[in-house]
Amino acid sequence: MSSARGPRLEFAVGAFLLLALASLLVLAIASTNNRFGFARDTYELTARFSNLGQLRTQAPVRIGGVTIGRVTRIELDPVKFDSIATLAIDRRYQDLPIDTSASILTGGLLGESYVDLQPGGDVETLQPGEEIAFTTPAVDLIQMVGRYMFSGPGAGANDAAAEPATSPAPREDQP
Repeated sequence: MSSARGPRLEFAVGAFLLLALASLLVLAIASTNNRFGFARDTYELTARFSNLGQLRTQAPVRIGGVTIGRVTRIELDPVKFDSIATLAIDRRYQDLPIDTSASILTGGLLGESYVDLQPGGDVETLQPGEEIAFTTPAVDLIQMVGRYMFSGPGAGANDAAAEPATSPAPREDQP
């Protein structure tokens, strides 16, 4: 009787291990966005920001919520001390107008940061290697909340409510 149980147990353990390996394979494929290390046909653009916030390499570049590329490199300009993000854009979207603007946004309240492109209306297009001229830096939510919560007297929106309302002094020529 124990010999009949042995093959069943071995089969169950083997099936469990195969299921675990298959799950790891699915997780690995999902985390690489089905790219498997092969480079797609892309071209590079750069964008200069005063504040990157939580933007990281491999962050998506989107237009209207659709991912069209990735952030491939982030560097600091040693002269102007601006952050320069290099964007790898899919060649299918090579006709971006030259007046396209780039903003760093966050998906949700605590989501990942990404670069959002807003195409302009110019007929001239951005060429590979060019810099996007119009950029909006990331908004630091923690810093903004801290300023609002800990602002002293004379520095916040609550100042108007704290001061008594005064009426203008009557002019001398009025009775």
